[in-house]
Amino acid sequence: MDAFRVAFSLFFFFVSTLGVAAKNPTVYTVAGVLSGADKQALFEGAVKRIGASDILPDGVLFNSTTILMSPNPIRSALSVCDNLIKSQVYAVVVSNIRGNKLSPASVSYTCGFYDIPVIGISARDTVFSDKNFHASFLRTLPPYSHQVDVWIKIVALFGWKAVIFLHTNDRDGRSVLGRLHNLAEKNNIEVEKSVEFELGVTNLTHSFLTEVREAKSRIILMYANDEDAEVIFRVAGSVNLTGVGYVWIVSEQALQVHNRPDGLLGLHLSHQEEQAHILDSVKVIAQALSEMYEFENITEPPNSCGESTWETGKIFYKYLIKQKLSRGRTGRISFDASGDRLDGDYEIINIQRGGRRVTVGTYTPSKEGKHESELKLKNETTIIWPGGSRDKPEGYVISTELKVVTIEDKPFMWVRKLNPGENCSAEQKEVFCPRPNSTFPAKNDWQELYCCYGYCVDLLVKLAERVNFTFELHLTIDGTFGLYDRRNGSTQREWNGMIGEIINDKADMIVAPLTINPERADSIDFSKPFKYQGITILEKKGMKQSNLTSFLQPFETPLWLLVLFSVHLVALVLYLLDRCSPFGRFKLPQREEAEEDALNLSTALWFSWGVILNSGIGEGTPRSFSARVLGIVWAGFAMIIVASYTANLAAFLVLDKPQTTITGINDARLRNPQDNFSYATVKDSAVDMYFRRQVEFSTMYRTMEAKNLYSVEEAILSVKNGSLKAFIWDSSRLEFEASNDCELVTAAELFGRSGYGIGLPKGSPWTEKVTLAILDFHESGFMEELDNKYVHRHRKACSTEKYSPATLGLSNMAAVFVLVGGGILAGVFLIFIEIAYKRQQMKKERELEVARAATDRWRGTIEKHKNKRRKAMLRKIQEQKNLNFLDSYSEKSALHDLPGAQPYQRSAIYKDHPGEEMVFKENLV
Repeated sequence: MDAFRVAFSLFFFFVSTLGVAAKNPTVYTVAGVLSGADKQALFEGAVKRIGASDILPDGVLFNSTTILMSPNPIRSALSVCDNLIKSQVYAVVVSNIRGNKLSPASVSYTCGFYDIPVIGISARDTVFSDKNFHASFLRTLPPYSHQVDVWIKIVALFGWKAVIFLHTNDRDGRSVLGRLHNLAEKNNIEVEKSVEFELGVTNLTHSFLTEVREAKSRIILMYANDEDAEVIFRVAGSVNLTGVGYVWIVSEQALQVHNRPDGLLGLHLSHQEEQAHILDSVKVIAQALSEMYEFENITEPPNSCGESTWETGKIFYKYLIKQKLSRGRTGRISFDASGDRLDGDYEIINIQRGGRRVTVGTYTPSKEGKHESELKLKNETTIIWPGGSRDKPEGYVISTELKVVTIEDKPFMWVRKLNPGENCSAEQKEVFCPRPNSTFPAKNDWQELYCCYGYCVDLLVKLAERVNFTFELHLTIDGTFGLYDRRNGSTQREWNGMIGEIINDKADMIVAPLTINPERADSIDFSKPFKYQGITILEKKGMKQSNLTSFLQPFETPLWLLVLFSVHLVALVLYLLDRCSPFGRFKLPQREEAEEDALNLSTALWFSWGVILNSGIGEGTPRSFSARVLGIVWAGFAMIIVASYTANLAAFLVLDKPQTTITGINDARLRNPQDNFSYATVKDSAVDMYFRRQVEFSTMYRTMEAKNLYSVEEAILSVKNGSLKAFIWDSSRLEFEASNDCELVTAAELFGRSGYGIGLPKGSPWTEKVTLAILDFHESGFMEELDNKYVHRHRKACSTEKYSPATLGLSNMAAVFVLVGGGILAGVFLIFIEIAYKRQQMKKERELEVARAATDRWRGTIEKHKNKRRKAMLRKIQEQKNLNFLDSYSEKSALHDLPGAQPYQRSAIYKDHPGEEMVFKENLV
């Protein structure tokens, strides 16, 4: 289906094209308004040859008609009406009479009124590019203003960065000036001065060239006709503007004068022969007519000057300017939107001794289909420069009196305000540096008087000695480094501050801690960095927070728990080992005191704690070998733990120095903004630009944007008083502030590394010399000396007693004393419990004693009563026995009283009754 649609579309297009071509005229006449009969014959022959070729479609006749160019413009216009338009011509080729450059204008005006295209083969004036007057004019020669393209190529090839332009005040001169400014800006070339003079000037005073002499550039571009160029060369020679050191690059017309100085460069357009341009123009007309014949509905042109405009003529003009000839008789041909020819070929002409013209280079199209050309010089040494020199001029005059701008920024630039009548101190190496008002540099009106000294002043003095210049130092007018922004509500953006002073020629050099960044480097030149640095963060030191658990810092919580667990585990194992071992002290045989000296669980715990706490162990030590081995291992463990604890405690408390709480640019409080943590930088500074162009810091930039301050001093003060938690700025300045103020500290991590450079105007001749001098200063150690003198010298010895625990204090070890106090209180509490317990125990014991005493008394009483009863019974029994005994005694005593018995032999009486004798004795007792 798609293939059918494509085929049908092609068929329809082919049929419609045939229909268009079938309706178009078959006879086409082109005209020539030429300068001579030979040109007329050449034109007619060219048309006849084209008509016989295959350029035009079959069946199409290509005719010609010609007239001679009249020096009278009115006669030329009437001749065009009477002879050419009457012949219904489709296009006109026009030349000019020598000496009458604007003769084609009347032909262009007349034909343009009816939109009949006109091709000029000799007109090069800028006026023919103006479509308001020459709407249907195009030309096979480039206009004079296109010489600017070659001038810029020459200036860029030789490396010159600034030029002076002399031009007439007519349309051509202003057109060349506009094109020069556009091309110079694209090639980073400065048009330092543009001096305008009146067309046809006959005499010039020396004051006319005063601006040229005062300018720094020595490259002079001049657009002038031959008459004006003759006058200018005469005056320039009289004031020595054509001598050594100057370079003159002039237009083609100026190259023709007889008093041109030796050494100037000029251009000559190649292929200016009128015959070649006639042939190329006829071919361009034929090609355009062939294309229009195939695709357009062509109407016949007007046959008299009384008819209305010709609509096909506008279409035909568009086809004409689209034509290209890759190999024309005059080279490659193409046109721009104004009908001006592109791709012109030029010869670079050098005027050498005796006025001899020498071709030293060419300017030719480079590639097919591209409007780019390339400049080729045969050999630079073949060029003779003004004054007869063969050495390429520098292109500028170096003014050794430089206006240097700076800004106050410690420690690089210290500023001291002068009192009335006071001068700067030479001993302190101070340099006068006033702050100018808004009229500077037109008038040296100083707003305030200051003296400057410091890192950058020493560097500037050293540079002046090395590079050989003198300087006038002043502080920047608005007190800023420079911001590229809109001013006074306008839509145009421009630089202010020190950068603006360089761009606006108020200063020649910036010597200050100026950060090199892409935005600034687009507008000014920088030397190599004289100091490398980065961006860091400043904050206020906090008081060292010591809590009650500071002494526990050396070990983590799991390790403390393991140590406590190990103490009790070892005590338990020691107890079990000593109890179970046959060699332990637990109930050793044949020793009554073994029970008391045995290692019980309590003494095992005492031993375990005593070893790890390094306290004396007087008793209760293990006796068994297995328990003693464990005790030795435990002692080794305790030694390692105690030594590690002691060393780590010193590292945590004694050697701990206060550091910033911000870890760096990736700190969570910076990346994830918080309401209670504010941070900022200086508004419109290099650091502000850095955050603005870094996509990864977009969130931080939006947070800081509303809080950014206007000066470094204001930001540092805000950090000190606590209204700003962190200040982001250049590391050199912040490290200096931190080293001189014990309340401040910087984050260790640097980011956004860059350097401070000397700022100079674009294309400044001093840039390379200053760069080489700075590299030499780095190599010789001079920059290091400045660092030691200004950046590192003012370091304040901060007391560590307030901000860091250089020695252990009560705040660090308070928990240990609290622990001891807790132990004392626990002991006191336990002793009261023990006393109460003991009293209760003694009370019970006393009650038991009383009960026991009562029981004993009761028992004694009972026993006494029992004894009494027993004694009574015994007495009765004894008495009974005694009675019985007495009865038996009385009987025996009668026998005793017998003659011969002994009175003291009563024992014999009881000889047969010993028990009775004992009872008797007891009774006696």
